[in-house]
Amino acid sequence: MLNQSHDAAKKTNDKRHLPSWREMNWDTTPETEVILFKLWREAPAWRKLEMMEGLNRTARQLALIGLRQRFPGASTQKLRRRLAMITLGEELATHVYGPITS
Repeated sequence: MLNQSHDAAKKTNDKRHLPSWREMNWDTTPETEVILFKLWREAPAWRKLEMMEGLNRTARQLALIGLRQRFPGASTQKLRRRLAMITLGEELATHVYGPITS
């Protein structure tokens, strides 16, 4: 059953389609989901914010790693500017930080 869900997720090439929980977590068993949802439900607000902060930090670090691979000679400042373009969108990043330079 897990492989079928994974295959369905792979077949979804339409970028307008938002994947379902099952498509994104095809390898998580229903029993594990019950425990996970219980932990999330019972966590205090400060802990949920702490978890989100950690996830956001990790996503930012991964994005910077990817940018360093794509632009190996770029300075830290230029990489951060490119990250702003990814996170804020080109228009807002340009408005806030100015145009991106080569």
